[in-house]
Amino acid sequence: MTDMNIPAARRKLPVFTGIAVLIALAILISLGTWQVERLYWKEGLLADIAARRNAAPVQLADIEQMLSSGTDIEYRPVTVTGRYVNNKERHFLATWRGEAGFYVYTPLELADGRYLFVNRGFVPYENKEPEMRMQGQLTGEQSVTGLARNRLPGKPSWVVPDNDIAKNIFYWKDIDAMASSDGFDASKVVPFFIDADSTPNPKGFPIGGVTEIDLPNNHLEYAFTWYGLAAVLVGVVGVSWFRGRRGAPAQ
Repeated sequence: MTDMNIPAARRKLPVFTGIAVLIALAILISLGTWQVERLYWKEGLLADIAARRNAAPVQLADIEQMLSSGTDIEYRPVTVTGRYVNNKERHFLATWRGEAGFYVYTPLELADGRYLFVNRGFVPYENKEPEMRMQGQLTGEQSVTGLARNRLPGKPSWVVPDNDIAKNIFYWKDIDAMASSDGFDASKVVPFFIDADSTPNPKGFPIGGVTEIDLPNNHLEYAFTWYGLAAVLVGVVGVSWFRGRRGAPAQ
C-alpha cells in the first residue's frame, strides 16, 4: 500500500503523536531540572541556617540592626538580659519528643522598659500552670541565650484553630495577640521571639532547646522521578517505533 492510498487523517496521526511525545518529554525534563535547581537552593538554605546556628551569640542590638536592614534574623544566636514577668507567660500548644504539652512564652522585661517574648521551652500538659513548676519561675535579672525567631505574618493555615485567649492556649505564635492579652503596648514589644537554649532550669521545667528545623529535602528523589519518567517515555516510543519498523510491509 502506498502513501497515496492511506487516508490523510491516518497519515497525520504519527505527526500528532510525535508532537505530543516531544511536548510530554519537554515537560518531564523541565520538571526534573526544576527539582535539581530546588535541590541546590535547599542545600544552600540548610547550609546557611547551620552557619547561623553555629555562630557566636550576638547582642540584642545587633539582631535589631539586622532586622532593620532587611537581613534575615531567623535562627541567629543572641544573648539578652532582663527580668522574666512570670505572671504573664503565654502557652503555645506543642508536642516535644512525642509528649503533649506547651511551649512557655514568657515576656522578658529589658532595661529600656521593652518586653521580649522568650520561648523558655516545653512543659508537659499537666504542668501548664505555673504553680505546678514554681522552681522554674526564675526571678531577678537573667541572662538568656537562644535563637532569634521571626514573627509570623499571619495564621499559617485555615486548618489551624484560632488562638484561645481566654484559656491562654495559642495554636499559632501571634506575637501581637500575646502582647495585647498581657496588656502590653505594642510599641513596647520587641517584634520577634527568642527560643531559649538548653540551659537547664530548676527541676527541669521548662525544657529549653526545643527549636526544631524541619525542612524536607526530597528534591533529588523528585528529580530522579521526573527524569526517570522521561527515560521511560523515550524507551516506550523507541520500542514502539522499532516494532513498527519490523512489522511494516515491504513496498
